[in-house]
Amino acid sequence: MQRLLPTVSDTPRKSTFSIVAADLETGEVGCAVQSKYFSVGSVVPWAWAGVGAVATQAAGVAVYGRLVLEELQRGATPEAALETVLAGDPGRETRQLGIVTADGRAVAYTGRECMDWAGHRVGPGFSVQGNILAGEAVVDEMARAYTDTLGTLVERLVAALEAGQAAGGDKRGQQSAALIVERAGGRIESREGIDRVCDLRIEDHPEPIVELRRLVGIWADWDAQRRAHAHYERGDVGAAADLLRTAAAGREEPMLLYNLACYESLDGRSAEAVAHLRRAVALDGSYRALAAEDPDFDPIRGHLTEL
Repeated sequence: MQRLLPTVSDTPRKSTFSIVAADLETGEVGCAVQSKYFSVGSVVPWAWAGVGAVATQAAGVAVYGRLVLEELQRGATPEAALETVLAGDPGRETRQLGIVTADGRAVAYTGRECMDWAGHRVGPGFSVQGNILAGEAVVDEMARAYTDTLGTLVERLVAALEAGQAAGGDKRGQQSAALIVERAGGRIESREGIDRVCDLRIEDHPEPIVELRRLVGIWADWDAQRRAHAHYERGDVGAAADLLRTAAAGREEPMLLYNLACYESLDGRSAEAVAHLRRAVALDGSYRALAAEDPDFDPIRGHLTEL
């Protein structure tokens, strides 16, 4: 069947910088992007657990993300997948793509007609790319920040965007940002039937990367609680408590403290449970009534009269 190809006029140019990356230790793949373009997350970032991640931008064609991933899933190399998708495209010189496989092979393409400054950098397990940028320092700094930053793939992807923006970012300014990460087996842990562990979008904002960083902080709390609950469901409340204790260290987040107290109560850590529950109630009084009916606190019920 003949594939209908987009024309250049079908795809308005997006001034954009992005990163695709694979974390070989966790099995995660992801993409983060910022653009002077409304709802960039609906076009540029693509990721499939166990397969790879793609950024399709400049005069970007959203479906190229899916088509590249399908080629990778069939066993194509990233270079072959790129050529297959661009073959016969009359606007290929206006396209820009970054591709990484789940095992860390990366490739990028910047068409000769992408608007200046446009280019990419490919490193071990990642590719950064951008067009209509303040200069090549944007992609250089993104690559440096991703390589130098410690932490989860989500945190490293955001750090790359922040470094790109600090180096001048998009010539035309800021508008939207997005971040997606998938992990093979994520569905087992989340019980949600999907492998996507992080999916955040800022559609229209004067400082979308700043807003993305804020949302990542909220996501990190949620992710810690989700992983702790997975330990709890497997009957390991000690591991659940230890995980949340690390996540809550130095924090004043009442939900984290409340759930930590639940696991500590069930694990026989009475003094710690009482202290964390009291702090949660002090920060948010609504937890007082909840604790009164929560069976997780039955082991320390005698210590809760003064909440």
